[in-house]
Amino acid sequence: MAKSMLVISRQGPWSGPGAREALDIALAGGAFDLELGMLFLDDGVLQLAIDQQPVHLEQKNLSANLQALPMFGVDQLFASRSSLVRRGLGEQSLALAVEVLDDDELSVLFERFDQVVTL
Repeated sequence: MAKSMLVISRQGPWSGPGAREALDIALAGGAFDLELGMLFLDDGVLQLAIDQQPVHLEQKNLSANLQALPMFGVDQLFASRSSLVRRGLGEQSLALAVEVLDDDELSVLFERFDQVVTL
């Protein structure tokens, strides 16, 4: 059985169910006493942008779920630096405290976890 799990969220907040499903998996993982981490990669980093207004898209805001991650034992939060740069997001403009990793640091991150789930 896996002792640690990294959830990789690659979808934007409202481009489909992937972002919400990744959050749900990470939050549920807290019930199983796993070491949990979450990586925001590609369009997934858009979930971290502040001042999102999902009501205009008739969508539910994901920010409450994001803020709840540490309360559910998901306290290792990461974002890809290159994904942030490509989408024009600076570290100071993120709604959640994350460790920003360069591409070479990402491969090391994957090795730290027994199981990796990508959505």
